[in-house]
Amino acid sequence: MPGFVVATIAVCFTVKRRPTHKHAKSRTSAMEREGAPPPIAARPDSGPLFIMDRDAIREIDRLAVAEFGVPSILLMENAARHVSDVALEWVEEIDRPRVLVVCGHGHNGGDGLAVARHLSNAGLDVSLALTEPEERFVGDAAVHYRVARRMGLPMHTLDRRDARGDLKRMGELRGGMHLVVDAVLGTGLDRPVVGHLGATIDGITALREAGAIVLAVDLPSGMDADTGEALGRAVMAEVTVTFVGLKPGFLTPSGRLHVGEVVVADIGAPRGLIERLGKKLSPALGARRLSDHRSRLRPPPPPKPRRRRRPG
Repeated sequence: MPGFVVATIAVCFTVKRRPTHKHAKSRTSAMEREGAPPPIAARPDSGPLFIMDRDAIREIDRLAVAEFGVPSILLMENAARHVSDVALEWVEEIDRPRVLVVCGHGHNGGDGLAVARHLSNAGLDVSLALTEPEERFVGDAAVHYRVARRMGLPMHTLDRRDARGDLKRMGELRGGMHLVVDAVLGTGLDRPVVGHLGATIDGITALREAGAIVLAVDLPSGMDADTGEALGRAVMAEVTVTFVGLKPGFLTPSGRLHVGEVVVADIGAPRGLIERLGKKLSPALGARRLSDHRSRLRPPPPPKPRRRRRPG
């Protein structure tokens, strides 16, 4: 198969019916998610899945480039392609879905900028909310920023004094958002979220309360990757697309309330690195391979126009 090989695994912390429009009431409410998480479904043919803590993920990113020569922007592009394919599944029954991608200026934000490009290419109505001005985007994130800018994707830099209100107004001006992609903060976060980034998380929460589906990139912003605890405040997502392996915090009660459904995506990091630095997840914990995710997340052919069912 041309391109990259996909090995996608879903860990089912929750089983939810896909909402068909932004006001759907079938998704799990925050109140319902405060109860004990359901058991993780298990299958004996799941194949190996690894747990990667914050330090291991940092080393994999570094050594994939330094030891194996994998371009870091290729890892980012692979990650974005997986996220965009999962996003498309969540809005496939929505007529003319409106998507807001909220980006920080780091690697997580670079993923988000690339996701916005893929979703726009698929025909979705996509806009971007940036937590920082253009000059703060560097490296691979800056590359994806420039591409998105040249594509003419709508971009808005959030007001640092009122990021929450800014996001809420963006949603209201567009008639509500069907999907919000959280690409603000990644696994490196190890201190409480304050200031305008905290207000940005509050804004994403406000959009979710207004009916938007929230998809988190790698992990919900504000969540400690190792403990699953909210560092002051954290996004609550319907679905999290995480890369390389599960984060330890995903398996804690607090983390499972924030991540929603989890899809683990292979972004092209060498297998030897993953086995060297990760901890194999016990089959007893219930990782299971989903064949429909495997087929859905292969690089698709160029998108074709399709008719969407209008919500009833």
